[in-house]
Amino acid sequence: MKRVAFKMKLKAGFEDEYKKRHDEIWPELAGELNKAGVFDYSIYWDKETNILFATQKLVDSNTSDKLPQTEIVRRWWDYMSGIMEVNPDNSPVVIDLKEVFHQD
Repeated sequence: MKRVAFKMKLKAGFEDEYKKRHDEIWPELAGELNKAGVFDYSIYWDKETNILFATQKLVDSNTSDKLPQTEIVRRWWDYMSGIMEVNPDNSPVVIDLKEVFHQD
């Protein structure tokens, strides 16, 4: 099992919409994440900076690196592109974070 964390940026004024869209996450997207070995996935919002902080766990045999090539993930990126900072392909701008401490 591997733990990962990253941050993204939400556009101002879209806090409620972001939460709503994730409350109604598409079942086929959730299924694709599970199939790729992603679990225990959480996203937190810092209201002072609009930074989204995400954590997830990956099974050892995960295929999460292939998720960007799936049709459902690309549709989700398109759906979310108006409310987040994104790259030219509509993928969210993601900054990976290095774990410096962990305690079970």
